[in-house]
Amino acid sequence: MSETTRDGDVAVSAHQPSDDGLTATELAAKYGLSVSGARPGLVEYVRRLWGRRHFILAFSQAKLTAQYSQARLGQLWQVATPLLNACVYYLIFGLILKASRGMPHGTYIPFLVTGVFVFTFTQSSIMAGVRAISGNLGLVRALHFPRAALPVSFALQQLQQLLFSMIVMFLVVVGFGSYPRLPWLLIVPVLVLQFLFNTGLALIVARLGAGTPDLAQLMPFVLRTWMYTSGVMFSLHHMLTGRPEWVIRVLQVNPAAVYMDLMRFALIEDYGSENLPPHVWAVALFWAVVVFGGGFVYFWKAEERYGRG
Repeated sequence: MSETTRDGDVAVSAHQPSDDGLTATELAAKYGLSVSGARPGLVEYVRRLWGRRHFILAFSQAKLTAQYSQARLGQLWQVATPLLNACVYYLIFGLILKASRGMPHGTYIPFLVTGVFVFTFTQSSIMAGVRAISGNLGLVRALHFPRAALPVSFALQQLQQLLFSMIVMFLVVVGFGSYPRLPWLLIVPVLVLQFLFNTGLALIVARLGAGTPDLAQLMPFVLRTWMYTSGVMFSLHHMLTGRPEWVIRVLQVNPAAVYMDLMRFALIEDYGSENLPPHVWAVALFWAVVVFGGGFVYFWKAEERYGRG
């Protein structure tokens, strides 16, 4: 290839290679192009997510405020809903079915209320996580941010709701004779571990729900089955007496049962360590670390696919 210079001389320039025959990948590499919205490395992804921490907190608070904005009682439903559930369960399981076997009346009511509130925390985190991506497609498609911010934010919203509701839970426990004492300090690590566990589950179901919208319709049946096998309304320790030991242990290391029983042990004076499975804190830590870590990686691997199609 040649061209004429300002002085009229003819200069010969290097031949420019043709792009014919190059694939899209080769063309992108040649001109330094990258995929829009490409998934970053795991460490970089965590760094970006941490950079959005203020958005995550603000988004969770806004969702919490808007959740009952159309109801006359407003935020009081955060407390009223699990409390009414506890009343219904007490009527059916406590009075009619006598599921309180092995526990005095003054222990069973705080036992039941604590179980309902703590399990509701996990249940609500999962249900919110299922719709975290599919229910916010406008936000996902309009803005570029780590998509994990959404399920994490919804899990944080449920934690804030539980903290608000725990005022009533404390009043119930104290009303039945379990006053604040040193084991109440265990509430903090229990909540931290359960929050990590719930966040991991929210991340898992968020990815599944993004690809399968019908999961939101199926999940209530799964959660209801989980609730009935977790000892929310009855003590696994007393109800399973006489059953094979391995059946008792499997049901007791169920993560929902573990976090409920640890909270009951911390709050209720008459709920002793004999109701807990062996190595209960190690089991609680295991579930929190494995589910949170595995759920985060599982969600991150599909980062490029959220909101597409």
